[in-house]
Amino acid sequence: MSFVKQSIYTRYIPAMKPAEQENETGYWFIFRGNEMLVHQQNEQLAVPVAKGLEQYKLEPLRSLYLGSIEQASCYTAEVSKDIQAPEAMAFIPLFGLFEQIDQDLFHVAGRAVQMLGWDATHQFCGRCGTALEHAEHERSKVCPNCGLSQYPRISPAVITLITKGDKLLLARAGHFPGNMYGLIAGFVEAGETLEDCVQRETMEEIGIKVKNIRYFDSQPWPFPHSLMVGYIAEYDSGEIQVDGEEIVHADWFDPHDLPNIPPLISIARKMIDWYVEQQK
Repeated sequence: MSFVKQSIYTRYIPAMKPAEQENETGYWFIFRGNEMLVHQQNEQLAVPVAKGLEQYKLEPLRSLYLGSIEQASCYTAEVSKDIQAPEAMAFIPLFGLFEQIDQDLFHVAGRAVQMLGWDATHQFCGRCGTALEHAEHERSKVCPNCGLSQYPRISPAVITLITKGDKLLLARAGHFPGNMYGLIAGFVEAGETLEDCVQRETMEEIGIKVKNIRYFDSQPWPFPHSLMVGYIAEYDSGEIQVDGEEIVHADWFDPHDLPNIPPLISIARKMIDWYVEQQK
């Protein structure tokens, strides 16, 4: 029960340092906050390709090597929030670059912004306060004083498509734009299985029980560092009672008469589209 997708590792090879056969000129994923620098010509957008940031006269706050795509090195860098884009270039929110640039490059960009965030927030040891150092053979930081290792942070979250007969449950969170409805989702808590989280989040947010929980698919979500794990579940019992905090309205919808739903970038949309297709 999953949609067809191509692994990022078909073309991308993660690594700690460049291999000898890699091209000197490589991709640069340059971020100003959550905005990425791209070449902009008419409606065409492209990831910068260069030997270094000197070409763009940019001074990075931090930079990291990410690996390679087809022997072209991939680097990422963070610049100050007051930096202006060079001529014929623009800083565009990463979310808005989906389907605007090559999809493998988009996924590497998601990895890049998460690595920059991790590097910025893990400068010192949380146990003894010593400045951390990058490990040589894995993506981690190590305390030279007490030996504590720090790895990039990933926060797992479940997202669930709940069915009742031929209808599906859609919910509206207060912060959703444009009267949009989506699926029930939430972060996994300590001591839970993913399936436990499905049960708890559903009960907390809309007051019903579900059964026959089945895995659907997963999606990295770099906003800022989540891993979305999708599930399909069936209604079991209870009446919809929204919590009024996370969810302001929820209801059962006919798959052929849906409200405004999430954009194509999200696993929520892929799950909804998959279900609609099953009902044809």
